[in-house]
Amino acid sequence: MSVHLHWFLPTGGDGRTLVDRHAYTDGGIRRDRITPVSGVRAPDVEYLAQIAKAAEQLGFEAVLTPTGTWCEDAWLTTVALTQVTERLKFLVAFRPGVISPVLAAQMAATYQRISRGRLLLNVVTGGDSTEQRRFGDHLDHDRRYARTDEFLQVVRGVWGGEPFDFRGEHYQIEGGLTALPPDPLPQIFFGGSSAAAGPVAARNVDVYLTWGEPPEEVKQKIDWIRGLAEREGRTVRFGIRLHTISRDSSKEAWATAGRLLDDLDPGTVAAAQQALGKSESVGQQRMLALHGGSREKLEISPNLWAGVGLVRGGAGTALVGSHAEVADRIEEYHSLGIEHFVLSGYPHLEEAYWFGEGVRPELAARGLLEAGRGPLAGVPAAHGRPASAPGGAPLLIAGGR
Repeated sequence: MSVHLHWFLPTGGDGRTLVDRHAYTDGGIRRDRITPVSGVRAPDVEYLAQIAKAAEQLGFEAVLTPTGTWCEDAWLTTVALTQVTERLKFLVAFRPGVISPVLAAQMAATYQRISRGRLLLNVVTGGDSTEQRRFGDHLDHDRRYARTDEFLQVVRGVWGGEPFDFRGEHYQIEGGLTALPPDPLPQIFFGGSSAAAGPVAARNVDVYLTWGEPPEEVKQKIDWIRGLAEREGRTVRFGIRLHTISRDSSKEAWATAGRLLDDLDPGTVAAAQQALGKSESVGQQRMLALHGGSREKLEISPNLWAGVGLVRGGAGTALVGSHAEVADRIEEYHSLGIEHFVLSGYPHLEEAYWFGEGVRPELAARGLLEAGRGPLAGVPAAHGRPASAPGGAPLLIAGGR
């Protein structure tokens, strides 16, 4: 089982601080109304293209794009980026409650043809009723997961290439059809820590995603989902969502984490914690419990730092350390059964290089990466030089970050 490395597209904004939806007055959509936060970068398609191209050059397999009213639409943004990349896959997050499953199946099929097979799907059921109501969705937490269960059954049924009938509580489909099914079928990623989420994963998904909890807690989740899947006669693979701060030395990495923490004033942290505390998501509550809203003792496990979660919803932990230390932690999670690592860092462009040029070679040296998937595989020589030669792939130097 090889390690699959993925990066993140910050379609809600990026920057040199722990930027999230609090950085923009309107989610960053209108460029003239950006809240004056130092170092903030708007999610223009040109900047996102830089990140996508860097991720591809550095050997990441895919990039995750989020979903919500606070960021750009994932389907439209990523299909645009397929036109400026060649091999990179796009892990498109979307909410099943706000789109017809037959239409979603058709969109996925079209996307696969446009991108030549580079679509992965991240199903986000939604753990925040306030956010869901913005989309016109008024179901409660558990019924949303029941609807996701039906949604995925319909999507897979429609992908069969023949008229598909389905009758459930939330969907009644007569002759649902995608005339040209996607080829290959996109892998379906899904996360959820509640009792309602587990059976949905066991019955329907290819990859179960967890946020970055300490290894012993991640193992409990893996055992839980694996047991449920076995009862369904299925096998589910596993992934984890983490931030990274990787440097040439551990001291440098922790200094960077400290700077990010110093940028957060108490009012910002308190407001974020109050808002996040209202979430119905069990996974979000588990993230909050890792730090309890306190700046003290944020290293909750070796090289696992919970500081991001003080202000950011969702993934709230980062792997912090030297390149070898971060590789150690990835190897530890991998030994538990984690195959997919969906990573990110602030800013996403620079941190992609820190990880790609620092940690990735460590993982390759340990035999954890699939052979033949090097960062420059298939990249043509430029002006007679190999792409790795000076003047080929862009390099970042240590100063000024």
